[in-house]
Amino acid sequence: MKHYHEPYKYYVYIMASRKNGTLYTGVTNDIARRAFEHKTHMNQDSFTARYGVDKLVYMEIFENPNYAIDREKQIKSWSRARKITLIESMNPDWQDMFFCLNN
Repeated sequence: MKHYHEPYKYYVYIMASRKNGTLYTGVTNDIARRAFEHKTHMNQDSFTARYGVDKLVYMEIFENPNYAIDREKQIKSWSRARKITLIESMNPDWQDMFFCLNN
């Protein structure tokens, strides 16, 4: 009997302080854990804690970690306006997607 193994997932995500607020782009293999860390300011000295960046407003899923890392670098290199356009293409109202992760 073969056992099905779900492929690992890697996430590129953008957090925001509010609509059109401060943005943070990152990559992780556990989006729920990582978003929770940002939301609860687990690292008080972090950029996201200092600027109140605690809303998950955008994410993409990858099976290959290298593709996720490359995509994170690509998004980080973009202008703020282009990042906002990307967010609004998926989440026009900038809803916090954290609360939808386990549904």
